[in-house]
Amino acid sequence: MNKRTIIALIVFFISFIKVDAATVDTVLTHSNAMRQDIKAVVIKPAGYQAGKKFPVLYLLHGFSGNYSDWILKVPAITKLADEYQMMIICPDGNFAGWYFDSPMNKDWQYETYVGTELVNWVDKHYATIADRSGRAITGLSMGGHGAMYIAFKHQDTFGAAGSMSGALDIRPFSDAFGIEQVLGKYSQYPERWEKNSVINMIYLLKPNSLLITFDCGYDDFLYPANVAFHNELLSRKIPHDFTVRPGAHTWEFWSNSVVYQALFFSRYFNKIK
Repeated sequence: MNKRTIIALIVFFISFIKVDAATVDTVLTHSNAMRQDIKAVVIKPAGYQAGKKFPVLYLLHGFSGNYSDWILKVPAITKLADEYQMMIICPDGNFAGWYFDSPMNKDWQYETYVGTELVNWVDKHYATIADRSGRAITGLSMGGHGAMYIAFKHQDTFGAAGSMSGALDIRPFSDAFGIEQVLGKYSQYPERWEKNSVINMIYLLKPNSLLITFDCGYDDFLYPANVAFHNELLSRKIPHDFTVRPGAHTWEFWSNSVVYQALFFSRYFNKIK
């Protein structure tokens, strides 16, 4: 076999691999609310083409993270995009943006950005199912709270929501994780903390109005809040999946958790109830 033939075969196999693997892009989106450009990771599944519409999973990072956290720390999420033929979007929620529209800082309007502006941008630039039936949102820790918060308030946009080790009650952290920079001090603005804590927002739901899944490690410091959230959903007769596994507040736990949640959302997208 001559050198030219070997090179041709290498090129062929590289091309074959690229065709059958998800593509990962870092894109620059824009927020009118915050008057700035914001990066996001976009994962397109193998076989992506403009003629076909794809469902979208929005995957939020946690406190101190950014848009690149998921793809850098759990690169296997590209395989989930391929397996379930879904796009995965990893937005940026700032170091401690908490996915709120901050009354303290007009440059932190992350509910509007993720819940409206980014969704519209993605639907405009990609072949998506531009309907709540083709959108789900989940995240870890700060992003777990953010995913539930945004989904609860934007049920016309998202049909399913999840949380991994989510800070589903922010009130115990009045002096931690930068939340007071977003909402103001609890001692001054207790109503903001009460109103914007997801555990107090369950009244926004009706049974089956939003498909819900969440999980938490038994050794996670946020485990009690997740159990309380579960019990509140039960008391209001809101159907949901709640899973407890051994584990703590770690990437090892989340890299496992996202596999189960991707399956859960795929079943929603495919209407397998």
